[in-house]
Amino acid sequence: MAVVIASDLGKDIAGEPLLRGISFKLERRDRMTLSGRNGAGKTTLLRMLSGEASVDFGELVLAKDTKIALHDQRPPRDLGLSLREYVLTGARELVAIEEQLVSLEQAMAGGAHDEGTLARYAQAQARLEHAGGYNWRERALSSLHGLGFRDDADLDRSLETFSGGELTRASLGRALAGGPDLLLLDEPTNHLDIESLEWLETHLASLDAAIVLVAHDRWFLEAVGTSVLELEAGRSKFFAGPWHAWRREKAAQDLALGRAIERQQAEIEALERFVTRFRAGTRARQAQSRVKKLARMERLSRGPVDGAGLEFSFKAPERSGRVVFELQGGRVAVGERVLLDQVELWLERGEHVSLVGPNGAGKTTLIEALGGRRELAESGSAGAPGPVVTGKLRTGHNVKLAFLSQHAEELSAGTARTVLEATTHLTRLTPNQARGLLGRFLFSGEEAEKPLEVLSGGERRRLSLAILVQSGANVLILDEPTNHLDLESREALEQALNEFGGSVLLVSHDRALLDAVGRRTVAVEDRTLHSYLGGWPEYVR
Repeated sequence: MAVVIASDLGKDIAGEPLLRGISFKLERRDRMTLSGRNGAGKTTLLRMLSGEASVDFGELVLAKDTKIALHDQRPPRDLGLSLREYVLTGARELVAIEEQLVSLEQAMAGGAHDEGTLARYAQAQARLEHAGGYNWRERALSSLHGLGFRDDADLDRSLETFSGGELTRASLGRALAGGPDLLLLDEPTNHLDIESLEWLETHLASLDAAIVLVAHDRWFLEAVGTSVLELEAGRSKFFAGPWHAWRREKAAQDLALGRAIERQQAEIEALERFVTRFRAGTRARQAQSRVKKLARMERLSRGPVDGAGLEFSFKAPERSGRVVFELQGGRVAVGERVLLDQVELWLERGEHVSLVGPNGAGKTTLIEALGGRRELAESGSAGAPGPVVTGKLRTGHNVKLAFLSQHAEELSAGTARTVLEATTHLTRLTPNQARGLLGRFLFSGEEAEKPLEVLSGGERRRLSLAILVQSGANVLILDEPTNHLDLESREALEQALNEFGGSVLLVSHDRALLDAVGRRTVAVEDRTLHSYLGGWPEYVR
């Protein structure tokens, strides 16, 4: 039986059409991924399915008593709750079933054994069993461990003490807690380390639920998805098959359509030349026949698309010394807690190195010191407040380094208020030159005048990349560079990094990027760093 049937759904935003003619059907255990550029309506469609946003056109039918859970990027509303309390609010229906069972048991203990009471008890018990039985609380809380909350003391901490990334993971745990029939996931991989990503892939595969998800992690899409709904120019196309098969089919269709358009255009030009040459001559009747053929011809086109994609490349780097930098005796500590010790890390000219490890292992703090964003001392006192990085760093000849931070803090430097002002301030380009640069990163016309404070995560990342490209650096230190980028932009970044002739130190949980870019892998293991030849596939093998 279908969990969801959507027929010709439509949605307007501020009087303008966003979605039209969206149709699909989901059975239990279907895993449908939504594909489309940022702004195509993916999040809006999820909210329509959850009931949070209205369906303006068409019909949406859900199976009776369908339990729905939505995870998105919005923080919890009540930050006064503990992590345990917040996660269990995602299972209110299960709590209500338990309360109903207790009430019915009390009634039966008092002598109520009529058919109605017994039937209600059996139905409630069946619903609870379907959700996993009486130990659902333990399973719900154990999911938090899989999502990176590995200290039991975290369960009773107030939400207001957690970081934004931790709150996002808590929201995901809440969505999983209630055993939903329809699970709606908007960017569930954000803020997960690779261990948690792999746990989530396995967990989702085990759920007896229909899942609709939006994600930009290509390995995750491949591991979880069984079908694809593509949203473009407000319309949808459904593909029954895994993500890689859809990409291959889409590429083949685009290639075939392009060739058909070329053939038709050649035919049109030949017909038009004939008409122009013979319209008034002895072959006028044949020319008129071709005019009619042109009028009847259905012109092929690629149809509307959701704007241009991102394409860029880095400048050819100046040659640096053979050793770009070398850190000896490195140590990262927070108070009395040592995150990394006895660190030996080096980067050579032209190397592309991936630095991998779990969240909280000290990777960002370490590369901030390497990139000049954090002070690095040759020795430090134990117990000092905040993260302390010590060690001896040697930098090579003619090194010009650029740093891309995880949260684009570089955009907050100075007094710049708009995209254009930030670009001129950080690159020293003239306004006209800056507009040319920004246009390549999809900030054309009025987009360049946008206030920094209203930029989306994806826009902030594109602006940071524009400034990085303009730097002309021969060494790039990148902290989660694909955060907030759509699939097409991730692939553009991947290609640009592959073609970059300088040195790269990359921190990322995007396994597709690690696979494509990394040539040596440095892993956090046992509170120190170990170096392995080869990229991500060789390391995990």
